[in-house]
Amino acid sequence: MKKDKKRSECPISCSLDIFGDKWSLLIIRDMMFANKSTYGDFLKSEEKIATNILASRLQSLEENKLIEKLEHPDSKAKVLYRLTQKSIDLLPIIVEIHIWAEKHFDIPADIKAMIKEAKKDKDEFIKTTTRQLKKQITT
Repeated sequence: MKKDKKRSECPISCSLDIFGDKWSLLIIRDMMFANKSTYGDFLKSEEKIATNILASRLQSLEENKLIEKLEHPDSKAKVLYRLTQKSIDLLPIIVEIHIWAEKHFDIPADIKAMIKEAKKDKDEFIKTTTRQLKKQITT
């Protein structure tokens, strides 16, 4: 949904209008935790997003200023996608979703390790990860 269309003034509803479909948060997750930045990278995610859905979600995320599109340094046919501060601000929410999911689902070992680290000192984990992500948007 485009940034100027809202279903209501409810903060949760407004937020879900922007990133409430499953694909948008998975793209942001991949950018935050798997260093994915190209269309091809996102297609390789285990969830197997369809190409038309991926194109639509990338466009929506860009229109809503959660990601930005950059020229690829090695190919004029490719573009790079980069998180914005607006999407980095979602990090605490994404960490909480991970912690909630670990409680209710069988989680792979590598993700459990990340969640364990986050739970050890959540504030520090979020600060450190935010710092790393901000470096990516300033280079």
